[in-house]
Amino acid sequence: MKFIDEADIHVQAGKGGDGCVSFRREKYVPRGGPDGGSGGWGGSIYLVAREGMGSLVNFRVRRRFKARSGRGGAGRNMTGASGSDLYVEVPKGTVIADRDTEEILGDLTQDGEQLMVVRGGRGGSGNSHFKSSINRAPRQSTQGELGESRHLDLELKILADVGLLGMPNAGKSTLIRAISSARPKVAGYPFTTRYPVLGVVQLGVDRNFVVADIPGLIRGAADGSGLGIEFLKHLQRTRLLLHVVDVFPQDGTDPTEDVCVLEAELGRYSDEIARKPRWLVFNKLDLIPQNERQHRVDVLVEKLEWTRPVYGISGLSGAGTRELSLAVMRYLESLD
Repeated sequence: MKFIDEADIHVQAGKGGDGCVSFRREKYVPRGGPDGGSGGWGGSIYLVAREGMGSLVNFRVRRRFKARSGRGGAGRNMTGASGSDLYVEVPKGTVIADRDTEEILGDLTQDGEQLMVVRGGRGGSGNSHFKSSINRAPRQSTQGELGESRHLDLELKILADVGLLGMPNAGKSTLIRAISSARPKVAGYPFTTRYPVLGVVQLGVDRNFVVADIPGLIRGAADGSGLGIEFLKHLQRTRLLLHVVDVFPQDGTDPTEDVCVLEAELGRYSDEIARKPRWLVFNKLDLIPQNERQHRVDVLVEKLEWTRPVYGISGLSGAGTRELSLAVMRYLESLD
C-alpha cells in the first residue's frame, strides 16, 4: 500500500442542544412555575496518537469527521444529554495545523497523546434559567451554540533516532537490513527505496535505537528532482545522520563529489537538517581488496578535509556494521 505522509481533513464539533420552555403542571400545585431544562453540550473531536500506525493512508477516503450534537432540554428541569466526543486516531509523530490560519495546533509524539481540535457547542438555557423576582413566568430560552469547525492539515514526521541519507544505490537499504530487522527491497538499480523505512537496531537489554531510511537524493533534489526530497522532513526529528557513501560507484563518479552534492542539497532544503550531526559511512568496501580498503578511506577523508567521525563498512557482508551500531548507541546515550 502506498505510503501517505500528508492528508487534509474537515472536523465539525457537535451543536449544543436547545433550551426548553416548560411550566410545572401538577395536581394541587396552583403555581407551578417554569421548569424548562437546558440543552446538553455538543461533542468535541480529539486526535489521538497511536503506536503502530505507519502512515496517514486511512484518511485517503474518509476526510470528514463530525461529532454528535447535544440533546435539547426537557421539562422538570431535565438537562439534555451531551453529545459523545469523537476520537480520531492518527500515527504517532503527526503534526496538526489549521489550513486556513496556518497555525500549528499540536505535535503528537507520544502514544495515547490527545489533542482537542474542535470544541462542541454549549447547550442553550431553558426558561427556568430566566426566572426572577420580576419575571415569574419567563417564556424565553436560548438555542444551543454551533460547534467549532476546522479544515486541518496533517503531516506525519517519522520518529527515529538516526537517519540514513545518501545518493541512490549507495547501499542504505542493505545497511538497514544488516543492522536491524527491517527488510526493505534491495536491487542493483537506483531508487529501489521509494518510501521511508524504519528499523530497530537491538544491541542488548534496553539498548536499542530506531533508524530511518529515505529514498536517495540526487543533484537538483532541492528543486524537486528525484524522490528523496519529498521525505527529507522525516529526518527533522533525528538526532544523528549517517551519510552513506559508495566508495566504488558503478558510474565512475568521484565519491567525494557525491558527498559535496548531497551537502549542497541539504543546505538548500533546510538549515536545520544541514546543521545536524552527520557521520560519513563509506560502504561497499567488499569491492576493494582487503589491503587497500583503509588507504581508500583515508584518501577520501583527506580529500574532503572531513573532521567528523568516519566508518568503513560493507553492508552486504556485514563487516564493520556492528562497530558502527555500537558507536551510534554510545553517542545517543551520551545525549541523554
